[in-house]
Amino acid sequence: MKLLKSPLLVLLTLAMLSVNAQKKNSAAKMDPEKSILKNTEDSGNHQLLMAAVHVSELETLLDGEAQFTVFAPSDANFDSSTKARITDLVLAKNKKEIQSILGYHIIAGKLTASRILKALCSGKGRATFTTISGDTLVATMKGLDIVLTDKYGQQSIITKADATQCNGVIHVIDSVSHIASKA
Repeated sequence: MKLLKSPLLVLLTLAMLSVNAQKKNSAAKMDPEKSILKNTEDSGNHQLLMAAVHVSELETLLDGEAQFTVFAPSDANFDSSTKARITDLVLAKNKKEIQSILGYHIIAGKLTASRILKALCSGKGRATFTTISGDTLVATMKGLDIVLTDKYGQQSIITKADATQCNGVIHVIDSVSHIASKA
C-alpha cells in the first residue's frame, strides 16, 4: 500500500468515492441513449440553460454524434443577477455573447470525473482543460470536491458528476461564475 502514503493520492481516492456517490444520484435522471441536448431538455432543471442553447444555435452541436463534456448549472444555481443577465441576452437574441458564455461550459471529448481526477493526480493537484471557446478551466480539489476555476478566478464546484449521454457527459455545477464575471 505504498501508493496510499501520498496525501494527494489519498485525497484523490476519497474524492473518487465521493464522485461515485454523486454519479449514482445524477445518472438515474438521464437516459444514456439520448443526447446531451435531449436529456438536458427533458431534465426540467435546466430551462434557462436550454433557452440560451436555443438562441445560440448550439443545438446541432449538443445533439450530434461528436463527444462533449458539459458543465451545466441547474436553474437553481443561477443567482438573481445572473438570471437577469441571461434573460436579457436571450430576449435580445444576443447569439454571439451567449455562444461565448456557453462555449465556456463545454469541452470537446468525454471528460469523466475519473479522467479529471487522473489529470489532477498527474498534474500534482492541478489540471487545465480547454473549452470549445478556447478559454481554459483549471481543475483543483477542495476537500472531496472538484473545483473549476475560470480565467477571472471565479469558481464552480461539480455537485453531480458523470451523467452519461450518448454523445458525452454532463457534470452539474453549483454556479455560473463566468456569466457573473462578464456582467
